[in-house]
Amino acid sequence: MKANILIPVALATLCASCSGPAANDTPKDTDTVEQAALNVMYYGDTINADGAMAMADFVTATMGKDSLDAKVDCEIITSCKKKGCWMDVKLADDRAMSVRFKDYGFFVPTEGLEGKRAVIQGHAVREVTSVDDLRHYAEDAGKTPEEIAAITAPDTNWVFTAEGVIIRD
Repeated sequence: MKANILIPVALATLCASCSGPAANDTPKDTDTVEQAALNVMYYGDTINADGAMAMADFVTATMGKDSLDAKVDCEIITSCKKKGCWMDVKLADDRAMSVRFKDYGFFVPTEGLEGKRAVIQGHAVREVTSVDDLRHYAEDAGKTPEEIAAITAPDTNWVFTAEGVIIRD
């Protein structure tokens, strides 16, 4: 009698353990959530686009300041080609603003971001970037040795530390 019950239970257990994940089981990545239907990607802290200022408004808001907490809608110029640990976005005057990611806690794609729109939320600081750092960033961006060697002076610009990023097509 016990054998009659034990055999079906053992077979059911064996079958259940051998089956793969259900079709509706999807892997979850805590750093990146993609909504393919909307072509929107989220990185870092959960943010939304509500209240994001245009880049021209950001530039105006920074006048006379050394730092600013902000949420900005911007155009991506490029990202780090090695790890995606930084990206450059276009300022209103076509210069670039460097965007780093808080505590290097998340990264963005290394390719395919050029020309896409992003919303970044975090803290901007006016900063002097050394020649060594500028050359390092140029190398990460895939610049030629000649372009890297042409960097001879530090640059004063805004550096944005993003807590969260939304990228959309």
